[in-house]
Amino acid sequence: MTLDPQVATYLRDMAIIDAAEPAPDLPLAQQRLQSQQRDIEQAGEPEAVAKITDHTIVGPASAIPLRIYTPEGSGPFPVLLYFHPGGWVFGSIEASDPVCRAIARHTPCIVVSVGYRLAPEHKFPAAPEDCYAATQWVADHAHEFNGDPQRIAVGGDSAGGNLAAVVTLMARDQHGPELCFQVIIYGETDYYEPGTPSYTTYAAGYGLTKAEMSWLWDQYIDRKEHATHPYASPLRATDLSKLPPVLIITAEYDTVRDEAELYAQRLQEAGVPVQLTRYQGMIHSFFRMFTIFDRSKVALKEITSALAAAFAT
Repeated sequence: MTLDPQVATYLRDMAIIDAAEPAPDLPLAQQRLQSQQRDIEQAGEPEAVAKITDHTIVGPASAIPLRIYTPEGSGPFPVLLYFHPGGWVFGSIEASDPVCRAIARHTPCIVVSVGYRLAPEHKFPAAPEDCYAATQWVADHAHEFNGDPQRIAVGGDSAGGNLAAVVTLMARDQHGPELCFQVIIYGETDYYEPGTPSYTTYAAGYGLTKAEMSWLWDQYIDRKEHATHPYASPLRATDLSKLPPVLIITAEYDTVRDEAELYAQRLQEAGVPVQLTRYQGMIHSFFRMFTIFDRSKVALKEITSALAAAFAT
């Protein structure tokens, strides 16, 4: 299928801007701030929820910040732990604020956004360790913020989708919280070598490039042997059985499309209920660009409907 017209316009405009204003060589801290501001702007006006609370918990190495979004209603509410995108290097609770508000309001459910440690300052397995610690904390303390510990799901987009998949493996392997659902939005499920056909087909010109994805992995992984660890590359796990049902969303014009769809196939083969939707004509990161792509809100509706159905059962 051809590019969605809105995507084609967006990519053309970005190419013009990049050609006119080459990106300066900025310190990582400044790159992170710029990335955060862009994500907030592209998501648009944040939706109202009943309550937002910032909280900090004890993590495996340092304190982990959480932001808890509570919808209107009396509860107790089901809970979604949301792991932000950014290739394990970028992203933040602030950048994902509009997305978390929208999910909390439209599901409805409590959303707990996790500020896990970032690479390259904190290499693998820092991020999954923090996300799993947050998941365990939510299971243990859900009643303190009007959450239902029997209805806990995990989700995220891009690197956050990777972490959602990994946390379900960790919870199963370590006899941790029993999770009822997972949402993986164009998540990376495998190391960039040897790569899949989509790595070649969409290597450049469609937003996330092969070179950028390779660089992000290199920041995240400290040793080559970590690249094949299932808590970094869940597609490499030998056993994918006994995991919670999953909604996997992919974008047609995305470097990491094939690995996410291969993960869906592996999960199905292992007996896990899978709903897989490929958004034709779309690119990586489209989900959180509510002000740019009409299909972003279609994806939001699919995600909140799937969560609501999972929580109802």
